Amino acid sequence: MTKSRLFALLQYIIPQHLLSRLVGQLADSRISWIKNSFIGLFLRLYDIRMEEAKEEDPRAYPSFNAFFTRALKADARPVDPNPNHIVCPADGAISELGTLEYGRMLQAKGHSYSVTSLLGGDQDRARPFLNGRFATIYLSPSDYHRVHMPLDGRLREMIYVPGDLFSVNRATVSEVPNLFARNERLVAIFDTAAGPMAMVLVGAMIVAGIETVWAGQVTPKRRSIEHTSYLPQPATPIVLAKGEEMGRFKLGSTVVLLFGDDAMEWLDSYTADAPTRLGEAFGQLIES
Repeated sequence: MTKSRLFALLQYIIPQHLLSRLVGQLADSRISWIKNSFIGLFLRLYDIRMEEAKEEDPRAYPSFNAFFTRALKADARPVDPNPNHIVCPADGAISELGTLEYGRMLQAKGHSYSVTSLLGGDQDRARPFLNGRFATIYLSPSDYHRVHMPLDGRLREMIYVPGDLFSVNRATVSEVPNLFARNERLVAIFDTAAGPMAMVLVGAMIVAGIETVWAGQVTPKRRSIEHTSYLPQPATPIVLAKGEEMGRFKLGSTVVLLFGDDAMEWLDSYTADAPTRLGEAFGQLIES
């Protein structure tokens, strides 16, 4: 039995939610020695570029989660200004990207999963994306953990989908079928110049929560699907500009980005395992 298979099998046994919530409570602790111990250990384990952070002193953060979701300096991630370009929503690396086939997308070699399941099981919601484009971006522990808009968008609906909390590292992704469609996740559907766009923030092992800029923390919740519609648009619609923050992870995870058929195309330089950097162009609109 390979190490990857053993690691994946162990995750079926351990109490995923209990472990994640306990870690989350520690990560939110404002007791100085607890939060400074976590931050110090993290800095020793990972290559963290504090010179990019708005607050460069790691001990100045009130909790580990505040440190982990730290803001960057205004000029740290320039956003490509070309209106026809779609920009990377996060620092990380491409797990997979390409075209959906018969409503399914690639998870890893030998594994595909349904876009309908990913978006909460509603066929009408999934229909615009059945033959569209997808990109899966993995955020490692050392990455910046805020997620930003790939292009201008007006929020249409938000769906919280309960689920498991498997790790989303490459070892687990290659072993656990339908991983992104079975993990806890937050789905946000936007209207954009490319038509409907779905941004799916996928929870994972020891991820203490997912937040959006309009609703605050949306996980963890009860184990039932919760749907919030923003149609018809409220008096003050939720409109976010390209490059603007839309959400964040408390500890690392994955973003799945979806567009419709013939709406956009990925740049040739982006393939599986390619690094991503927030604000850089990684796709472009298809002119009609």
